Order: sequence, then C-alpha cells, then structure tokens
Amino acid sequence: MADTSQIREHMEVIGADGAHVGTVDKVQGDRIKLIKADSGQGSHEGHHHAIPLGLVATVEGDQVRLSANADVAVEIFEEEA
Repeated sequence: MADTSQIREHMEVIGADGAHVGTVDKVQGDRIKLIKADSGQGSHEGHHHAIPLGLVATVEGDQVRLSANADVAVEIFEEEA
C-alpha cells in the first residue's frame, strides 16, 4: 500500500487507467473525501464522495493514483451529504 500520509487537499485522484476520478477535499479516517464539484450529476450532484484508502496505489507529485480504473472506482464511491 502507498504512503497515504502524503495525500493532501487539492491533489488530483486518477484511476489506474489515467482517467480523472476527482479532487481531494481531505483524508477522513480510512477514506479520501472528494470535493463536491466532482460529485457528478443527477442524484449524485452536490454530495461529497469518498474512496477507500485501500484503493490507493501510489502518491506522486500532485496525483493520487488508484489501483482500480476510474469507472470501477466511481462505482464504489461512498456518498456523503
């Protein structure tokens, strides 16, 4: 597992395929909380989403790369109000 202590606000979160997943709002417990602007549309709009830290493959520069492709990561988002 990557050194998740290096994750900080405004870092880009990308899937293993290089596609944009979101932008870090903060690390909260064992999850990365994404900014609301990356929440999507419809019922997802205006909500924070969280990704389990266990999906983090690497943290380099201003990017957090996940071990899953972006479309898979989006499917397992945890939605928060």
